[in-house]
Amino acid sequence: MNDSLHKNKSLQLILGLLIGTGFGFFLQKGGVTNYDVIIRQLILVDFTVVKIIAAAVLVGMPGIYLLQHYGYARKHITKGSVGTIVIGGLIFGVGFAVLGLCPGTVAGAVGQGSLDALFGGIVGIIIGTGIFAAIYPKISSGILQYKPFKYETLYEMIGVKQIYLIIFCLIAGIAFLYGLEYIGL
Repeated sequence: MNDSLHKNKSLQLILGLLIGTGFGFFLQKGGVTNYDVIIRQLILVDFTVVKIIAAAVLVGMPGIYLLQHYGYARKHITKGSVGTIVIGGLIFGVGFAVLGLCPGTVAGAVGQGSLDALFGGIVGIIIGTGIFAAIYPKISSGILQYKPFKYETLYEMIGVKQIYLIIFCLIAGIAFLYGLEYIGL
C-alpha cells in the first residue's frame, strides 16, 4: 500500500488537502487562529497555544512512530545546522512579530475570514518564499552549512531507542499539561 500511495500523486494531493483542512479546522476550534490568543500566549497569560501544540506533539509522536513501524511512512530528514536554525528562526520570528500569526495559524485565520491573515500572511509567505528561493543558491553552501549537527534525531543524540524517548515524552508531556491545568494556566 505504501508504494502505491507514493506513486499516486493525485491521491497524495487529495489527502494533503483533507488533512490540511482538518488541521486548520482544529486550529480554529482551539482558538489559536485568533490574534488576541496568540498575543496573550506571548505575554504568558494564556497558555492555549502551548496546550494545543503539546497535545499535537503527544498524539503525533506515537502516531508517526507507528506509521513508520508498520511501513506506512518513511523519514525524510535533512541534517540541520546552527546556520539553518538561526536563519529559519529569524525568518519565522520576523513574520510572527509583524503579523502575530505563524504559517499554520495564518492558513486557519484565512479560512475563518481574517483579511489581515490573507493579505499580510499569505502574501507575506509568498513574498518571503520567493526571496528565500532567490537567495538560497548563494547561502546554501555558506551560512546554512555553518556548524552542522552531528546527529539527525534527538534519540540518536542521547543514545536511546526511539520508543523509549517517546514514552518519556508522553509521560513528561501529560504531566506538563496536567500541571498547567492544575495551576490554572
